[in-house]
Amino acid sequence: MLKKITGTIITLNEAKNIRAVIENIQQVCDEVIVVDSFSTDETVTIAEEMGVKVVQQKYLGDGGQKAFCEPLATNDWILSIDADERLTDDAVRAIEALDLESTPYEGFSFKRRSFIGKKEIRQWYPDRVVRLYNRQKCGYTTEGEHGHVATDNFEKLDVDMLHYSFDSFGTLVRKADRFAVNLAYVRYKEGKRAKWYDPFTHGAGAFFKGMIAKGGIFGGLAEWHVAFASAYNSYMKYVIMLELQENEHSND
Repeated sequence: MLKKITGTIITLNEAKNIRAVIENIQQVCDEVIVVDSFSTDETVTIAEEMGVKVVQQKYLGDGGQKAFCEPLATNDWILSIDADERLTDDAVRAIEALDLESTPYEGFSFKRRSFIGKKEIRQWYPDRVVRLYNRQKCGYTTEGEHGHVATDNFEKLDVDMLHYSFDSFGTLVRKADRFAVNLAYVRYKEGKRAKWYDPFTHGAGAFFKGMIAKGGIFGGLAEWHVAFASAYNSYMKYVIMLELQENEHSND
């Protein structure tokens, strides 16, 4: 059953995903808005053919781009979803059952089941995210590499979203390199500084968290691959921060 919810999707060259994600959220949303960062594939054409609103906007960062969507909505309630995410049938039923007009909550969070190719990654679960929220009461932050809905007044729905994070482990590694560089610069600009030992402690900590604290050790070889990639990502982030600090001192 459709509710007065605006579904928002930010895109860049998502032709392979855009039709499926629009159809997915149209099960619960009476409005869908795609904010596109000037895709060079068929993303915009497909979205327009499906009759949804499409707005072009230069990329403002994850949080900034999602915040840009908010004033475009005609409804107060927004379901923000990435092109590589899908609501499960249980999530659709949970949203249909919500009384959004009288709820005391500002938002609702979902658990995410994440995949690399066809392999579900145990150590990334439950990865809770607030994605359904009242834009009159809260909204996306615009700081940092990844935005989030800034509210503590949300209900944890006991349902999953599916997150097709990466097509392959090769894609994971390529994006991890870029993510480490970008996040290092973001943290440095925020005024954070690294110690000489941070690459080692944070790298080891990331590996321990994935394999032990999150139970990845019981999930097979794919979990080891992900844990090593996470450790490398964390290690290099602090290496780059140290390099930025050294360059700062040299300039002084």
